[in-house]
Amino acid sequence: GEDVKPFTPEKTKEIVMSLQQPVVFCNMVGDWPALHWNVKYLSAVLEGKAIQFRLGLKTVDLVPQFETSCSYVEATLEEFLAWSCGQPSCLSGPFSCYDYSKYWAYADYKYIARIFEDKPEIFQDVRWSDFGFPGRSGKESTLWIGSEGANTPCHVDSYGCNLVLQVQGRKRWHLFPPGDTSFLYPTRIPYEESSIFSKVNIANPDLKRFPKFRNSTAHVVTLSPGQVLLVPRHWWHYVESIDPVTVSINSWIELDADHEARVEEAITRMLVCAIKSAESPSDGDLWLNPTEVEATSHEINLQYLNKAVSAYLKCQETSVSGQALPSSTGARQRTNSSCKRKRREVGCEPESCTLLTQECDFPTPKAEELQKTPFGPHLIQVLPESHKTSVMAAVAVESGGGDLHENEGEHFGKLHCKRRRLLMSNDCETAAHQMDSDCSPCSSQTALSTNDFLDCLVNPRVISLVAQLLLERMRV
Repeated sequence: GEDVKPFTPEKTKEIVMSLQQPVVFCNMVGDWPALHWNVKYLSAVLEGKAIQFRLGLKTVDLVPQFETSCSYVEATLEEFLAWSCGQPSCLSGPFSCYDYSKYWAYADYKYIARIFEDKPEIFQDVRWSDFGFPGRSGKESTLWIGSEGANTPCHVDSYGCNLVLQVQGRKRWHLFPPGDTSFLYPTRIPYEESSIFSKVNIANPDLKRFPKFRNSTAHVVTLSPGQVLLVPRHWWHYVESIDPVTVSINSWIELDADHEARVEEAITRMLVCAIKSAESPSDGDLWLNPTEVEATSHEINLQYLNKAVSAYLKCQETSVSGQALPSSTGARQRTNSSCKRKRREVGCEPESCTLLTQECDFPTPKAEELQKTPFGPHLIQVLPESHKTSVMAAVAVESGGGDLHENEGEHFGKLHCKRRRLLMSNDCETAAHQMDSDCSPCSSQTALSTNDFLDCLVNPRVISLVAQLLLERMRV
């Protein structure tokens, strides 16, 4: 009969909105049609429609492989599958210039509402209502398709928390708590709204340049098909595909604290765009991430800041009065400001990134409630590596997720040994080091650069203080 979930939607939402540590939900999505979304199935649904893939080198450098140093191709999922299997037909296709043994490919951050806009019925295959978010489906979700080695540089999302469903293959997640921010050397270059990148290549850290990284605490987990990972607010993460083909689906859940975060992001945008736009452009200074269509003008950025401040103050007034948020204009402002990577898809409409307004009113849990969190075979903690015990290994085996914590203590220190060490051709080497001199591990430059200045000026701690001062000024 009916599939019985280990937690009710109400209980699951309570866990999602209250936990300040990453966990893996097991046995929650067994009846979701989206579990059948392997690449072969999605290829048939898309009927030859091409999507953009990001390509990077499998070689591991001391410098993170940011999106500004990657190549991009338009290809069908059928062509991607053929390439990932090493079929000869790829010799003349869009992947013909990229040897599978040397490169990985990633169709990342693909809004399901956009790529399946002509097949809206497929949205219902994703059922976040089981996690306590009624009405949230594939329309408010994002699709990720990658080959072995495909990765997202270590970063932290400015907005919300994150629910990630693994559909095909496995991905390894390296997560770091918010308290580790200074150990991860945050930077806003390349600039992208809502993402703060780490200068450290988690797969091969340069401890001479970034000695404080030794003090960081990695929480590592291998996510298998059918499992859902909760990435709490402001947790850093580096993610890598470890199987030949992987498919994931995620949804960012808005939180009340995002109102202040949007003010901070507006301040950051204004400063970065003003300073970098005033700088004489150089060929190697790719400061704007490909996710951002253009550097917006000072006037537009000032409007954005004022809207973010107004939205924050309105939410504060609502909280004080105990009334619900407006369901029209106010809700639209929140959606427009919080849509993750909203500029990646040109013309992305707010309707494709709708967020639930009632989440703003979710109560803050008490410490006693956190102690009652039902950890066990259906809800597995992602523990710090040094704290992993044989007990957790037993729980992982009991839950059917044998790979969940298997030898995770080795994965972090030896991750770079898992990949093939390949010699790069001259053209690839140039592309891989297109970042400015500040990111080069062998730079001999001693003079401070604009990016050095920005790393200090838009450091998360500085921006948080500026935001508080601005909001205090508005309250006077």
